Amino acid sequence: MAANASKFNTFTFFKLPSAWWCGVRLRHLDEQKAVVTVRHRWINQNPFKSMFWAVQGMAAELSTGALVISRIKSSGKNISMLVANNKASFTKKATGKITFSCEDGHLVQEIVEKAAKTGEGQTLWMTSVGKNEEGVVVSTFNFEWTLKVKE
Repeated sequence: MAANASKFNTFTFFKLPSAWWCGVRLRHLDEQKAVVTVRHRWINQNPFKSMFWAVQGMAAELSTGALVISRIKSSGKNISMLVANNKASFTKKATGKITFSCEDGHLVQEIVEKAAKTGEGQTLWMTSVGKNEEGVVVSTFNFEWTLKVKE
């Protein structure tokens, strides 16, 4: 798994093809923040002329998951990850280009270190906020990630 945006997008083509075909793309990834974009198009629309909620969910999940994957990779440990729960709220129709940002990198660092040190499963909630081109929030997703060292 690559830790830079370009290689991550190649990874999505092979391992997350539905996200790739819907236009979900990682645009920025560093230790603290991940940014994912997706544009409303025919392939990802709902009957109400906006982006289907599940496509927003894929983009939001990728913005949180990319931070987790990157931190696990840099730790050098064999740690599994899985979404246990998620919550979402929708505040405006998602049309045009939607940008999802997660700035919870500091939380991921702590939890990966704790999982590696204790060998016990750990959980954390991460938030991704989706905004349209005008900067208006269209949706907010929260994901509960579980991490556990593989034996």
